[in-house]
Amino acid sequence: MQNSVKPPEVLLIIAPWDLSVSFLERLPTISPGIRVITFKCNMQDMERPRAISQETWNSVTIRLTRNYLPGKEQIPNLRYIQFHTAGCNHIADTSLFEDSDVSFGTANGVHPQVVAWVLSGRKLTTRSSQIAEWVVTTLLGFQHHYEDTEDAVGLRMCVHHPSVGMKDRVLLSCIGCTGRQCARLANALGMDVHAFTLHERPTPESKGDHSYVEAGMDDPNGDIPSRWYHGCDQLNEFLAGLDLLAITLPLTSLTWSMIAREQFQTLGKRNAFVSNVGQGPIVNNDDLVDALNNGKIRGAAVDVTDPEPLPAGHPLWKAKNVITTMSEF
Repeated sequence: MQNSVKPPEVLLIIAPWDLSVSFLERLPTISPGIRVITFKCNMQDMERPRAISQETWNSVTIRLTRNYLPGKEQIPNLRYIQFHTAGCNHIADTSLFEDSDVSFGTANGVHPQVVAWVLSGRKLTTRSSQIAEWVVTTLLGFQHHYEDTEDAVGLRMCVHHPSVGMKDRVLLSCIGCTGRQCARLANALGMDVHAFTLHERPTPESKGDHSYVEAGMDDPNGDIPSRWYHGCDQLNEFLAGLDLLAITLPLTSLTWSMIAREQFQTLGKRNAFVSNVGQGPIVNNDDLVDALNNGKIRGAAVDVTDPEPLPAGHPLWKAKNVITTMSEF
């Protein structure tokens, strides 16, 4: 009987970074016989890369990617896709996701920058804390008028603004790995943390994080929040007690436009600051612009928007008291 030879795995990496030589040299030692094909793209590319031939697509069995997802007929031997994003809502309604036996993985727990740093060969000095650091950094910069101070330095002027302290501030952490790290940093600043989840977490075990957690990160047991809320019925009650809303929820049919005019009115009771690092469509951007320009909320920091990328003439660019970084992660 003739022994059949298993064809080698073919890994196609499509990423917006230059891949390090050391990383590419290490891969065959981990998976002998693997063939690696790399292609550099732009961060927001959604179209099929024209430089990749159909012959190459036919050979691919594993993919590491961010956005582009071909149809099953275009990549017939594909068995596994690894996203270098924490979520995969952008492919949830595709035929490849719904109607095939292809397995999928996300970077939840090591997102955002660890995947990029591994691929580029850079030293790993931080992990999933970077998004949480962005949330706290933008809040602190806003609270202490950093932008005005920086402008004044350029003009050789001194400015004095009253700063708002952090001790009694309340933070919403939509509890995923990023939200838990936000809670950890907020707690270190003396803030009282309230948590919101879509479904009830009534027991200590249910409040724990059972996904990948790096040592020294996160709130793996769910000990930090002093109060837990859940479900759409409790959303406005929850928002009414916040000074900072940190949105780290995934995008689903339940969370689409979850924060809109009514919620901004509720957040205005404590003149809250809104930070969105989840998904752009969770926030109704027209209502956000209205809330900012009419002083319903103190300010906002957004790294994600709807639409994305944000068009040059969109009113959010000129809204009052907003920090916009456009997918820093």
